[in-house]
Amino acid sequence: MLYLLQVKLGALVGLLCLTLFFGFIPARVKWFRDTNGTEIHRTVLSLISCFAGGVFLSACLLDIIPDYLSDMNAELEARMVEPGFPLPEFIMAAGFFMVLILERMVMSCRHTGGSQAERAPLLQANEHGHGHGHGHGTATSRDLESSGHHIHVDLQAHSSFRSFMLFLSLSLHSLFEGLAIGLQRTDSKVLEICIAILVHKSIIVFSLSVKLVQSAVRPLWVVAYIGVFAVMSPLGIGIGISVMEAQLASGTLIQAVLEGLAAGTFVYITFMEILPHELNSPERQLLKVLFILLGFSVMAALSFLG
Repeated sequence: MLYLLQVKLGALVGLLCLTLFFGFIPARVKWFRDTNGTEIHRTVLSLISCFAGGVFLSACLLDIIPDYLSDMNAELEARMVEPGFPLPEFIMAAGFFMVLILERMVMSCRHTGGSQAERAPLLQANEHGHGHGHGHGTATSRDLESSGHHIHVDLQAHSSFRSFMLFLSLSLHSLFEGLAIGLQRTDSKVLEICIAILVHKSIIVFSLSVKLVQSAVRPLWVVAYIGVFAVMSPLGIGIGISVMEAQLASGTLIQAVLEGLAAGTFVYITFMEILPHELNSPERQLLKVLFILLGFSVMAALSFLG
């Protein structure tokens, strides 16, 4: 039993250190934060962002949603509850609409209470297009943004809120991953799950950091987000160890409901922010789709092997 505890504590430290390392690469390296570089530099940043979008799409469809549905259905079956209604999917939809309503409220307050200068980015593009370097400053690209592609500019205006919700949903999922480690009863299973999470989370935190530094989030807050995100899995391990000692009866049900809300949040962020953010700009559409597919394929391969 003591050896099992030592293995769990080792997994806790390993997850914390590696997550911080991979998360701070985009956050601290100036190359990732520079949006006014050459065209090649902007293109590479855009393709990295597309790769991250593919990673999040895969995490959404192949990891977060299946894990939640499996846990929730198992919990309902264990309690012998047959709601006669798609309750797990309803909880996930509640998470989706929760973010949608909150975001619309934030945007409504910003429009009614903000000054004209605060709303200016919604109405006109700057000299570098989107502010992320996706445009080239030409009249053609500005015309596209002001007509069929104005949504891309609008996303930039409130991307800090969506970045926070992305961080929150991933942090909750990360907490539950750590909880899975803390609840294991054999050291071999702890090591198996820990290695899978280490690989998975390293790519996720790198992608999250890329998205944060390319949004309106201040550098200090990016560091704070990554630091908190890195702590979530170790915190989950600690909670799992405590739950094993306390033997809480309703702990798994509470976890399943929270996981469902987080899944709905992640669905919203993936399909309303991450993918449209790149695909609504007209440049290099096919190449961007290929990099989204590459990010998806990498995570799908890891899921298949794991």
